[in-house]
Amino acid sequence: MARVKRGNVARKRRKKILKLAKGYRAGHSKLFRTANQVVMKALCNAYRDRRRRKRDFRRLWIARINAAARQHGMSYSQLMGALKKAEIQLNRKMLAQLAVLDADAFATVIQTARAV
Repeated sequence: MARVKRGNVARKRRKKILKLAKGYRAGHSKLFRTANQVVMKALCNAYRDRRRRKRDFRRLWIARINAAARQHGMSYSQLMGALKKAEIQLNRKMLAQLAVLDADAFATVIQTARAV
């Protein structure tokens, strides 16, 4: 059987991992085995946290909307129910932005939702 030389393939694979590990401390960016472990863990964390970020922001928006709604004598759930009845289709991100940046507009939205 012929001898298989993996020089190019192996080097490319290692260089790819070491390139991803650039900026890590100590041997984590220089030694292939440790770099491989750290890069795999980092990629797993990045994948997980891209999904977690969506959850975290939604929780933040809900907390902000709830705080602003309670200043107007309404709970978050009452506000969302009233918005549905009034057919006001503002998403939580926009409601939170209004609550933080434009309190007058948020108060108008609450008054409109209450009216129905």
